[in-house]
Amino acid sequence: MLETDHARVRLRDVAQRAGVSTSTASRVLSGSPRVSPAARRAVLEASDRLGYRGDRIARALRTRRTGTIGMLVPDIANPFFAELIESVTRELEAVGIDLLLADSHGSAEAEARWLVGLSERRVDGLLVVPVHHHRSRAALERAAHGPPLVQLDREVDGLPADFVGVDNDRGCTEIAAHLTECGVERVAVIGGPESSSTGRARALAFDRAVAGSRSLTVSVRESGEFSTAFGREAARRILRGGPPDAIVCGSDIIALGVMAELRRCHVAVPGDVLVTGFDGIMMAELTEPALTTVVQPSGAIAAEACRMLELRLGGDDAPVRHSLVAPRLAIRGSTRRHRPDVAQGAP
Repeated sequence: MLETDHARVRLRDVAQRAGVSTSTASRVLSGSPRVSPAARRAVLEASDRLGYRGDRIARALRTRRTGTIGMLVPDIANPFFAELIESVTRELEAVGIDLLLADSHGSAEAEARWLVGLSERRVDGLLVVPVHHHRSRAALERAAHGPPLVQLDREVDGLPADFVGVDNDRGCTEIAAHLTECGVERVAVIGGPESSSTGRARALAFDRAVAGSRSLTVSVRESGEFSTAFGREAARRILRGGPPDAIVCGSDIIALGVMAELRRCHVAVPGDVLVTGFDGIMMAELTEPALTTVVQPSGAIAAEACRMLELRLGGDDAPVRHSLVAPRLAIRGSTRRHRPDVAQGAP
């Protein structure tokens, strides 16, 4: 319950309630990073308690900032992007910045329109998961001439813009090592679309990991959409040649579709086939058996992307940054057939 009628609340009231100077309260409410965490918490709590809203339009005219970041993803229904959005929201809320979210629905044309629309809304910065590794380039290049832009998870070939993503090589190497320990030899690979930088990167990373392994061979390969429907279709085609020892999937969503189809065909996981995913979405823990997967730390990715935006907003003109965040392999029931004594990763 608000303690004061917000129409009468002034910035000095918030500062007094928080026990800080008016200038410190102003820095917190304008989104400045030059404030201690304790002061930021105190000011935000006092602001909420008193119902202070300030004059956002006047503040934007003074600072040439709106206190808003735009974020554009290709599929908000994808659980990984939903979790990434939540992590970004938490990062921005901690410094009093709002998120304006848009969904391109996997369309490069819609992506281009949204980039224009977000820029017209005077967002201070852009966080973008590109739809296509080269068809998205022209629109992102135009957008990069406006507010600072950081690519997340996926990137456009040769685009001079900061990027934050997961270390796909490390994740695929850990999958290959784990499957080798499980005694696997024949592996089927079901990857994401080649139009996506993550789809291509994970396929190439797993090929490199297999080339460096003692015994693994890829017996069949499928590539398509990051969807459960594609996972089911690909699994049906693979099973026509007999089940491999393991199926390595380019995302958890694909893996969930694969496991559903294997169940329908009475192929046991992990009794007949081992299955692995990539992303670490919450749903991967809830399947039966739970899915072994490479966990992308969405919180760390969001924090690094917001840090990059903060630097650019502060006037940093350093060369383009390319940051890879380390994943971890969570070993669960979908690969526990051969070696129950293997040390298990955290769920």
